[in-house]
Amino acid sequence: MALRVLVTGASGFIGEALVTALVASGHRVRAASRQRANFPSGRVEWVQLPDLRGAVEWSSLLANVDVVVHLAGIAHRNGVHGDAIDRVNRGAVAALAAACQRHDVRRLIFMSSAGVHAGSTSKGAVIEGHAPDPATAYDRAKIAAERAVEDSGAPYTILRPVVVYGAAAKANFALAVRLARLSLPLPFGALEIRRSLLAIDNLIAAVIFCLDGEATLNQTFLVADPEAITVSAMFLQLRRGLGRQPCLVPVPPAFFEHVLRIVGRPDIWGRIGQEFVVDSTKLQSAGFRPLVSTEEGLRAVGAFYRTRRRAGCSSGQ
Repeated sequence: MALRVLVTGASGFIGEALVTALVASGHRVRAASRQRANFPSGRVEWVQLPDLRGAVEWSSLLANVDVVVHLAGIAHRNGVHGDAIDRVNRGAVAALAAACQRHDVRRLIFMSSAGVHAGSTSKGAVIEGHAPDPATAYDRAKIAAERAVEDSGAPYTILRPVVVYGAAAKANFALAVRLARLSLPLPFGALEIRRSLLAIDNLIAAVIFCLDGEATLNQTFLVADPEAITVSAMFLQLRRGLGRQPCLVPVPPAFFEHVLRIVGRPDIWGRIGQEFVVDSTKLQSAGFRPLVSTEEGLRAVGAFYRTRRRAGCSSGQ
């Protein structure tokens, strides 16, 4: 059944992919973003997203909407004051959830974060039933927003994705892609710590799966690719997609930790040198089937840049 879907943060990495997929699935989309985005005409209505740091009148955005997918917010990055993160990532969500309840929206899908459990590390597989243990202002705002959604009375589905990767991903994954594309041996052959990742195609499929249906109503789900992957295997698959030999040198992990501490970036070691494995079987038990494995997804990213190189495109990320 075709639905009318409001997507906030529609011009971002996840938002653009979601709007495109929703239209391909036959839904009508109201795409809300701070910056103008060019979407296919006909089934997409672009609207200006107000500044979420202040009071937002959600009524006009929610008019005639069946489902809301809320992606907009301050990204997980350093240098942003905690008060601003709280206003945008919690306060605006609470106001949106209350507005959804007043306007009889059929479902609010809120994009939270797997980081609400323990930041970016775990001792064993993380499941939804584990008590949240947010480590940053970003994660604290996300778990507070989840509570506001649950208490609002609006029908909801909360998704807690791990790090999302794809050809247009930014931040840490973009750095990994740049490294994989270097024509040099890489010193990651001994990094056997496992990390859960999430292909953008799998996340988009999960959102579409949660648009309707009783199995996902008023539920919270961790979202990740079916199997975790080691850092060394991640670079192996990226380079296979690029059509290159792995050339991964087994440098001891302690060396990376030491160097990163010396240069004042122990946070990077926390993201690549510590295990973070998520168990996403609850969502699969509800009937969701991921589209790709992590290995397939990473090779596809490498193949994307291999094709761009052959076409003579600039290096980009």
